[in-house]
Amino acid sequence: MTLSRGARIGLRIFMLVGLAFIYIPLLVVVVSSFNTSKIFGWPPDGFTTKWWGLAAQNEGVRVALGTSLKAGVGATVIALVLGTMISLALQRYTFFGRDSISFLVILPIALPGIVTGIALNTAIRTVFEPLGIGFGLLTVIIGHSTFCIVVVFNNVIARLRRVSGNLEEASMDLGGSTFQTFRFVTFPALRSALIAGALLAFGLSFDEIVVTTFTAGPGVQTLPLWIFDNLFRPNQAPVVNVVAAFLVVVSVIPIWASQRLAAPEGASVRMP
Repeated sequence: MTLSRGARIGLRIFMLVGLAFIYIPLLVVVVSSFNTSKIFGWPPDGFTTKWWGLAAQNEGVRVALGTSLKAGVGATVIALVLGTMISLALQRYTFFGRDSISFLVILPIALPGIVTGIALNTAIRTVFEPLGIGFGLLTVIIGHSTFCIVVVFNNVIARLRRVSGNLEEASMDLGGSTFQTFRFVTFPALRSALIAGALLAFGLSFDEIVVTTFTAGPGVQTLPLWIFDNLFRPNQAPVVNVVAAFLVVVSVIPIWASQRLAAPEGASVRMP
């Protein structure tokens, strides 16, 4: 389709307006983290890196950072294992209810976070607590994995649709076992998709707050929860800005890397 010069200019303007609407507030947060003032205000009164040093020394920030890292890594590991297994089952095999299972796997990413959070909170109270598993880091990891599985699943199944199953069949015909075929044929073809899915899952888990609110116990606080709890406390605005800026950077890097890795890679594989 060929667009007129006016239409192209109009689309570029709308694109720039949309990008500005999304990213200018993030830029304001980053710039405010270097503001000399102790209160939220714009424009900044001056430039200082003092708040970054104070944030690094803050015990609450360090504990929350450790909790976020543990939750992100735990949810990513679960998502990698389950998301990969589900995608292999749905793409490589035909069975009754396959489309329904695919829909159920993708559904959590489409549901509002508060709905997922309430459902998980109810499940923890009625199922986990009678088994001796109360609200804590484990329930946060389980809650985050519900939507992290989706991003791994989408990345892996998209790659599987571009990789012919004939290579796997050839490996089996040449005497390769199931594990040898996966190691030398399937895994190399999926490697970049798995890394991209893992990075995206970690980024989503790291900055999640709604589901975390409903699944975390009293002693569990991630970085997003720390920001929310300290947002309106006196003299905490500079440190909150620093933590928010750090959260933006940590979230952007894995998502950017996952986009770079999501490009199709060559079909070169090593036979067992």
